[in-house]
Amino acid sequence: MATIPHSRSPFLHGQWTAADAAALYGIPDWGKGYVGVNPLGNVTVMPTKDAAHQIDLAEVVGGLRERGIHTPVLLRFNDILVHRLREIRTAFDLAMSEHAYTGGYSCVYPIKVNQQRHVCEQVARLAVDLGFGLEAGSKPELLAVLGLSAMAGGPGVNGMPIICNGFKDDEFIETVTLATKLGRNIIPVVEKFSELELIVKHAKAYNVRPRIGIRAKLSSRGAGRWETSAGVRSKFGLFVSEVLQAVEYLRKHDMLDCLNLLHCHVGSQLYDIRVLKNAINELTHIYCELRKQGAGLSMLDIGGGMGVDYDGSQSAFPSSINYTVAEYASDVVYRIKSVCDSAGVPHPQILSESGRAMVAYSSVLVIDVLGTSRFDSTPDIAAIEAALKAEPEQPQPILDLLGAFSGMTDRNFAICHKVLERAARKGELPEELESLPELLSDIYFCNFSLFQSMPDSWAIDQLFPICPIHRLNERPTRVGILSDITCDSDGKIDHFVDKRIDKKTLELHEVRPAQGAEADGVVGVEPYYLGVFLLGAYQEILGDLHNLLGDTHAVHISLSPEGGWEIDEVIEGDTVEEVLSYVQYDVDDLKNAMRKDIEAACRQGRITFPEGKSLLKYYDDGLEGYTYLEG
Repeated sequence: MATIPHSRSPFLHGQWTAADAAALYGIPDWGKGYVGVNPLGNVTVMPTKDAAHQIDLAEVVGGLRERGIHTPVLLRFNDILVHRLREIRTAFDLAMSEHAYTGGYSCVYPIKVNQQRHVCEQVARLAVDLGFGLEAGSKPELLAVLGLSAMAGGPGVNGMPIICNGFKDDEFIETVTLATKLGRNIIPVVEKFSELELIVKHAKAYNVRPRIGIRAKLSSRGAGRWETSAGVRSKFGLFVSEVLQAVEYLRKHDMLDCLNLLHCHVGSQLYDIRVLKNAINELTHIYCELRKQGAGLSMLDIGGGMGVDYDGSQSAFPSSINYTVAEYASDVVYRIKSVCDSAGVPHPQILSESGRAMVAYSSVLVIDVLGTSRFDSTPDIAAIEAALKAEPEQPQPILDLLGAFSGMTDRNFAICHKVLERAARKGELPEELESLPELLSDIYFCNFSLFQSMPDSWAIDQLFPICPIHRLNERPTRVGILSDITCDSDGKIDHFVDKRIDKKTLELHEVRPAQGAEADGVVGVEPYYLGVFLLGAYQEILGDLHNLLGDTHAVHISLSPEGGWEIDEVIEGDTVEEVLSYVQYDVDDLKNAMRKDIEAACRQGRITFPEGKSLLKYYDDGLEGYTYLEG
């Protein structure tokens, strides 16, 4: 039996419980109170971290299937999004109260993290209530954010900070200037000096006193996969010498009071809080010096970076973070306050662009297993020996292997599966055999596209928590890797979350044949569902159309007032016709070509008219159907 011998091996003897499964998959570690396991052995989501209000994922999938909505399906939990934003708000409020900080705080959502309309609309509505804001990094995003802020409505909408990052042309700056005149609290962040010249030009043309931000390139470097987005070699921002030139330029045009925000970006998914502390310390010193020179600064934007503990280790590892939201808030507030108090400068309003931390927990992808490819763990020795006896000349290497297998001892590790069984009992695996579990693991073929739904897993080896969403009160007896349905060999997942272990296989249950399948000669398996968690940040918008597999169905789930759960909205996944149109196919042309080809084949007797009719119907229905397999 192929196992990974380590302290949490599921193949140890003893009674198995759902609690054992939760510990095996690390659910309490990466779930952070949002994910658990109930006594039925099903994964549950607790959107408010209240065990009294749980949503059974297996029950949800079953309910969706009854409504004709099949996996793969992305589940978005609206209440998690609300809870997460309020959690960030509360953490900073407590930190400011504890440290007697007077400048205030606003979390700004960069819509690039998840640009889906339903997500952005909900964030925008919450932003008005929580004093949060929105961020745009391109011209299309700017237009979207302006519309979102208008739709959010309410008396606080014009006070909502709108931060504009990224490179900007003349049209972009003119739009921002007019939005300022409209009453929006919109702040273009200068990434290069020419943008400042455009801001001054349009401000004078429209007689507007704009609010201006400048991004500073710090000497402090970032950390992790995106560390090059900070430091002197970063893509955006001005060197300190250029910032000083900008100050003099604004002074010359009598607009130094319009310089209201100083910005920096240390990097995304900061796993080590020390990196952030160093950057904030440097940024705040620059802020204080600019204030002393007469700049009208009142806001300090520390950019993105608040990470997510994907592997649950709470460590300085790329897929983890060594701090909590509360610790992050406390460190930020304390550092800024300390520097400002020493310089005798009023506390600025703190802004952070913590998009990943805001939305990552709110989305779960549920996929179904289509079948498996397995390496049997127990060879039929008798059959092998019988076959050898029938051979006129018995191959010596095979005889040697049989002898080694039958003579296996604890001090004679030689044969693959038996090695792993003995190693599991001993709790260790020799270094030279560390690749055996992966080589002997099963392959579970799953109905999804890695490139569409988990692009960061493929592109940058990002880890996402994965586990079965049901049968967790059963002991898993197999280990495997996951393969998607694309025809690309990279379409697989062979690294899984674990605490500080490079885990290359996942413990899984035996996939059982569908009821009656053997008797009826039907090929099929009993439904077996896996959940991929923490997918709310970046994955949906980065997904591509590899093999023309489009967006999955997305369903918004909320806690119902009566208890249980309810469906707020269903966004159907892409049809084949839609994805073909994305790559400039004319579906009517395709249909006509197929119709003519089938008609010709019928006339030539290569296919009957009923067969041709069935094929054409299948073709038309297929164009209107889901891009994924529907069983």
